Amino acid sequence: MTKTMTAPMKKKSEGGGDEENFEDIAKLKQPPKRKLSGTRWLLKFPILLLLLGYFVWFTINYFHHRYPQPRGGIQLPGKHQNSDGGLHRHRHKNDDYTIAPCSKKGEHPRDSQPVFGLSDLTLAEQEAIITESISNNTIAQWSYYFTHGKHLAGTNKSTAEWTRDKWIGYGIPSHLTEYEVYLNYPVSHSLSLTIDGKEGFVAGLEEDVLLEDSTTGAADRIPTFNGYSKSGSVEAEYVYVGMGGKRDYQRLVDLGVDLKGKIALAKYGGTFRGLKVKYAQEHGMIGVLIYSDPGDDGDITEANGYAAYPAGPARNPSSVQRGSVMFLATMSGDPTTPGYPSKPGVDRKDPSGFIPSIPSLPLSFRDALPFLQALDGYGLTAEEVERPGWTGGLNVSYSAGPRPRAVINLENVVDYTYTPVWNSIGIINGTIEDEVIVIGNHRDAWIVGGAADPYSGTAVLVELSKAFGELLKLGWKPKRTIMLASWDAEEYGIVGSTEWVEEFVTWAVPNMVAYVNVDVAVAGPHFHLEAVPELWDLVEDVIQDVPSPKTKGKSIYDEWTAEGRSPRVPGAGSDYGAFIHTNGIAVIDFGFRNGPKDPVYHYHSNYDSYAWMSNWGDKRFTYHSMMAQIIGRTALRISENVLLPYNVTAFAAALKSMLSDLNGEIAAAKMILDLSVLEAAISRFSAAAGDLMAVKEALEPGEWGGEQETIVNERLGKFERGFIGDGLPERAFYKHLIYAPGVETGYAPTTLPGITEAVRVGNVEEATEYVGITAAAINEVAWFFEGK
Repeated sequence: MTKTMTAPMKKKSEGGGDEENFEDIAKLKQPPKRKLSGTRWLLKFPILLLLLGYFVWFTINYFHHRYPQPRGGIQLPGKHQNSDGGLHRHRHKNDDYTIAPCSKKGEHPRDSQPVFGLSDLTLAEQEAIITESISNNTIAQWSYYFTHGKHLAGTNKSTAEWTRDKWIGYGIPSHLTEYEVYLNYPVSHSLSLTIDGKEGFVAGLEEDVLLEDSTTGAADRIPTFNGYSKSGSVEAEYVYVGMGGKRDYQRLVDLGVDLKGKIALAKYGGTFRGLKVKYAQEHGMIGVLIYSDPGDDGDITEANGYAAYPAGPARNPSSVQRGSVMFLATMSGDPTTPGYPSKPGVDRKDPSGFIPSIPSLPLSFRDALPFLQALDGYGLTAEEVERPGWTGGLNVSYSAGPRPRAVINLENVVDYTYTPVWNSIGIINGTIEDEVIVIGNHRDAWIVGGAADPYSGTAVLVELSKAFGELLKLGWKPKRTIMLASWDAEEYGIVGSTEWVEEFVTWAVPNMVAYVNVDVAVAGPHFHLEAVPELWDLVEDVIQDVPSPKTKGKSIYDEWTAEGRSPRVPGAGSDYGAFIHTNGIAVIDFGFRNGPKDPVYHYHSNYDSYAWMSNWGDKRFTYHSMMAQIIGRTALRISENVLLPYNVTAFAAALKSMLSDLNGEIAAAKMILDLSVLEAAISRFSAAAGDLMAVKEALEPGEWGGEQETIVNERLGKFERGFIGDGLPERAFYKHLIYAPGVETGYAPTTLPGITEAVRVGNVEEATEYVGITAAAINEVAWFFEGK
């Protein structure tokens, strides 16, 4: 039976009765008031004056001493009084690896005394108010609003303004920041297959309009295309390249397949889509097609008896994953302004090193199937290629081809232009000016829809701002400043957030203590955590206090650990990138994901819709509410604790694990590499981290403005800056020496990347050089912990 979707209705106010009559009855019950005689008034008047005077004097002095006023609140980013301070510096290979000492007493830029809000709520009370203020119903309303319009980057100023105005309405001063960036938009496309000169198949290149899902038929729906794809038309024979990873292409070449002048047919998975195109381009191929294979959808497939969406939880055969094909493993942001903000009139660079020079198109598996069938029995078999993930869930042989005289005609016409994009920024001024937490989510989408990506996160962020508004009504003021950010153009290449960081880097680096990211807040029921190791314990503590929607008496943490899940370090693929990878600002990225036994999440498809979310993804928006709680509690625990709730011994343990992984890579490469200097540096870091945590524990709970507390917070909140170097080989954007997105994967992280990536390509000289560079950085941070 077809289910009609309607917007969630606003809840009627509860209760009833006649307030005016109730007040009249109350008045009747009051005792009659006695009038004072003139003599009595004269006697009482001096006493009243004295009492009033004392009250005024006491109030002024009390508020002056206990609540000294901040110096104008937080300054606008880029104009902060301490904009040149902080620990951040770009390390050069020949530097002596020194780091700025901690501030001494009297040199710290904050007031000597903290400025508490007018309502001294405890942290537990603040968290309770946040929890009570979060409503599934209003989150559903925000989701409905955002998923019923076109929000492609550069076309969505109205939602930026709406978000800003919502925040202002909740008492949060907010504004827009604008950039002029280089983007492409679809004009037309076509795809056909001819065999022996006869047209065999014409691809639809469009997702089905579903009566059960109203936004799939929106008049302004966005055609299937790839962001930053090359405009052009090509015609050639084609080769199936599996998941299109670097080693997939190389394996075909090693087995004698001629790739030059051919079109690649790849399936999603393993490697970021932009790298699939990059590797094809490097092998002389002239075009790329990428499709989603149902074999990667876990158990929930039509082949296993599940109906396809909208009738069931399996993938709709016409669903298409759009996305950017920028070379994200190399950089993020506007490819014409690497390293500086895209403002009108700035110098523009040639973007060709960061975006493809050959056209590409995304496909549904329904459109891909005839191309795969036409290759059956031609070229290498899957067994001969013998590559992980080569086959899928379709009834074909997944032969590589090419098939003689089987020719693809691919046309992708796009328009490149410079266009404005808009970030919405809200600031809840804290009482400590130079310690800031930023909570961010992106607001652009490839589709009319986007209920999971990004609007599960957007709806949660708006709801959290509403909850912060409830605290503000009570006179609350956070100890550390909390900034809210709604980024534009994330989908094209993490553009809006990167440009903002590049513009305000001299403010962000000295002042930010954490960036908390929520992109896909909800696509299923399984909690996922990606963060710097010093913040793992904090998030794990938070989710122990958030109840599981699945099992009564269990927490999110209980469910997470029972599934054998654990945190991982940051890779790439969302707005935290420029914060951690170029500037060493601690980051968290989390959300609820789907698993192999859950309804298929139609990523970047028209079917990532409000109808899908409310029927299959999160029917009651319960996980959305849990996510809002998790973000709110996390931000408050960073903001309201005197000592930052960071655990650097967890970072030390992670370093030891990374060292073990590196030894495994070296053994697999059969390389001889001396790691003694790195091992010694990690040992020293571990000892220094343990000592710092011992000092922190001895100071708990700490005193606001205390000399030792200030020094400890400087070391906890800023040490990641010490791992920022010149930039990794051939990708200067990524400067962090401990983790980076994998050069061959794009999204997934690689640890100790300078060394690991050199080992993987057999470059002993470079690996040796980065052993020294990485060890020096680790020693530097250990010295920083020790106060040397």
